[in-house]
Order: sequence, then C-alpha cells, then structure tokens
Amino acid sequence: MRIIISPAKKMKTDNDSLPYETVPRFTAEAETLLQALRSMDYAELKSLWRCNDSIAALNYQRVQEMDLRSNLTPALLAYEGIQYQYMAPSVFEDSQFAYINEHLCILSGFYGVLRPFDGVTPYRLEMQAKLSAAGCKDLYAFWGSKLAQLLSAETDVIINLASKEYSKAVSLHLPKSVRFLTCFFGEWKEGKIIEKGTMCKMARGEMVRWLAENSIADPDSLIDFDRLGYTYRKDLSSDNNFVFIKEGGNKDAASW
Repeated sequence: MRIIISPAKKMKTDNDSLPYETVPRFTAEAETLLQALRSMDYAELKSLWRCNDSIAALNYQRVQEMDLRSNLTPALLAYEGIQYQYMAPSVFEDSQFAYINEHLCILSGFYGVLRPFDGVTPYRLEMQAKLSAAGCKDLYAFWGSKLAQLLSAETDVIINLASKEYSKAVSLHLPKSVRFLTCFFGEWKEGKIIEKGTMCKMARGEMVRWLAENSIADPDSLIDFDRLGYTYRKDLSSDNNFVFIKEGGNKDAASW
C-alpha cells in the first residue's frame, strides 16, 4: 500500500532535526528541470510561478544557487503547508516514522515522487506550471507515465490524499490492476456537499497521522477515520471513492 500526498509551496531547510537518508529517484529529471528554469529570466520565472515580487525574488535566487546534492532536508520536514502541520511529523514516534517511511510518497512537480527521507532542497514548481523541458510542453507531459510506473511496481493499492493537480499525474497512467482509492472530505452547504481547500488539507494531514499512529495496513480500514469531526458515509461512497462528511448541518444525501 502506498499513500500519495501533494507537496506544499512553502519550504524550509532543516539540517538539524533529522538527517536525510536517500537521494530522490528522479534526481536526473530534476536536474533537467533545473536547467530549464535557469534558462528563463526573472520576469519569465515570476510569470511561471504566478507570485508576488518577494516570493519571486527568493525563488529566483534559489534557482541560481540550487545544489541538488548538498545541504539537503528530508522531504517530510521540508514542506510547511497546512497538511504538513496537521500531519506533524516533527513529533512522530519511531514506529510512526517507520510506517511513513514504508508507505508515504510525496508527489512533486520538480522531483516526481519523493520518499519521506529523500533529501531535497527548497524549490517552487507546481505540477500544473507551464514549463517546457526536454521537448515537452508542460510537466504532465514531461513526467508522462513515470510516476505511475514507479508506484505500480511497488504496490497494487494507492491511497490518494493528493489534490487533483497532482493525483492525475498518477491516476491517468495506472494499470487497471492497481486500486486507486481517493478520499473525499466534504461538508454540507445549502443542500450540497462541497470540498473546502483548507479543511481538505487539514483532513488529509490528519489522516496521514492517524494512519501512522494506528499502523493501518488494510485500505478498507480507512472507514474508521473520525477525526476533525469527519464521519465515513457508506451511502455516498464506492470501492474507489471514500467520502467523509464533517458532522453538522443537513445529512440528507439526496441532493448531492
């Protein structure tokens, strides 16, 4: 079983908490993308990143100085987004680190697929960015089926806790023999179920922590997840889509 999650835009360098253990498996591809980024000027990169001047200046400097083989941070500790705050890996116990190291994969526009203790350097490159590299028009074309091939060689069950932007880089290329189980975290609003970005990120991080704390090995056991007020709804779910609804409000499923 593999659990896939999205990265976060905000990153940090942390060489003190834990050492990195491995080099990302697609480091050669990351080098190709880095060269593509270095071929662009500041204005082009700012447009690619769709950010303000402060963020653009920081990441432009990173691109110029980036070294993919030194001063690295374990991927699990490098990202600072909401999902990672709720996962809270900095307070994991040894057994939880062992579980995460075996099961968790972080998808990345720059690195492809990361293991928790792969050493990374801060970067900014979303999967949907229109970066042309190696004759490919964008990152979806650049990565092609590589990510799916790697994951399907390791498992026949993928728990999808990634956003659509990242998950489709895998799901569109998986063989039918691999079960792709997506978790949906919603709440009722005006008689309809909606997914809110911040709440989803919180729930995804909390679920990763819950999986690690309970050493979950059976994907169907995910129906027992009940944190942050979420409850599994069998009537709204299917074999490959588990729906969790935040408690409160209208519980009538007919309008979804």
